[in-house]
Amino acid sequence: MDRSPAPSILLDTEAELLLQPEAGRNTVIVGMSGGVDSSVAALLLKRAGWKVIGLFMKNWEDDDDDEYCSSRQDLIDAMAAADIIGIDMEVVNFSAEYKERVFADFLREYQAGRTPNPDVLCNSEIKFKAFLDHALQLGADRIATGHYAQVCEANGKPGEFQLLKAEDGGKDQSYFLYRLSQAPLAKTLFPLGRLYKREVRRIARAAGLANHDKKDSTGICFIGERPFREFLQRYLPVSHGEIRALDSGRVLGKHLGLMYYTLGQREGLNIGGVCGEPELPWYVTDKDMEKNILYVVQGHEHPTLLRDKLQAADLTWISGRPPHTHWVYTAKTRYRQPDAPCEVEAVDAKSCEVRFAAPQWAITPGQSVVIYESKVCLGGGIIV
Repeated sequence: MDRSPAPSILLDTEAELLLQPEAGRNTVIVGMSGGVDSSVAALLLKRAGWKVIGLFMKNWEDDDDDEYCSSRQDLIDAMAAADIIGIDMEVVNFSAEYKERVFADFLREYQAGRTPNPDVLCNSEIKFKAFLDHALQLGADRIATGHYAQVCEANGKPGEFQLLKAEDGGKDQSYFLYRLSQAPLAKTLFPLGRLYKREVRRIARAAGLANHDKKDSTGICFIGERPFREFLQRYLPVSHGEIRALDSGRVLGKHLGLMYYTLGQREGLNIGGVCGEPELPWYVTDKDMEKNILYVVQGHEHPTLLRDKLQAADLTWISGRPPHTHWVYTAKTRYRQPDAPCEVEAVDAKSCEVRFAAPQWAITPGQSVVIYESKVCLGGGIIV
């Protein structure tokens, strides 16, 4: 018996056609997290005629009983949504793969004084590699997730796929997906790419999904809402050192370890109101890893916090080809940052230089720079 609810809100005709399965290739496995986005992704695909199977990925289990770990409730929410939609649900444990491919790199980067973005690596290594491989072994023709992004074939290039920004610019997640290559893109559906978040919640509510108003998850996936420094101290030992004013060289206080601070950081320095210094906020501007010194400056617009170029390595270009040099593109050096006009120069197999039309604030080693041509995400690399 088909238990799926009758459609109550329809997508536009073009969007509906994009979700139609191919004849004889109609099995899709949807990564379901327990949130409203992945639930609605599964719902829309079921309505479009796909044979949908939900799959809950367990990627972290070190502290399942911790007050900050929501995986148990997330699984309950995912199972409840699958029951309403009328699809089968499976659970797979990728904790070992996550520790090896994502968390180990996360710790190495922090120990080296950089600020990594583990969500980028989680997407490329777990959600679109381990998950994709597992889904194909189960007989899936496609996988799908609740990411806000779009994938389509490039104009005039059959068989070549492009990653596009979502219609909802405030929720677009292409920044986190820039490391995807042609192989996973060819197998992936993003049903929410043409929808706004408010529409997704409305669809969920009309369908009777209990998670229609569930709060969006924030922060790094395996840390949750817990204090970040407290979590990191479990794995990286405290190593006290001096906090110095870059301009004067004056010692202003003590830090707990350079790995606990990031460029542009203002909170948690505990050096406000230093006697004899102007009453302006302090910001982290540099780290001397050899001498274990944290350098700070005063004022959001201090010249050392502004840069008009960067070097990036560990490059990924979605098409398999680097962008043209000396063309005007846009780039983001952190999620939710407005697109900044730039040129990509000195591209080789290992690195490139990105020059911005206007100085950018607190460009941070370890974060990703992601390059766009209009709505098309070209790829990017890790800031060094």
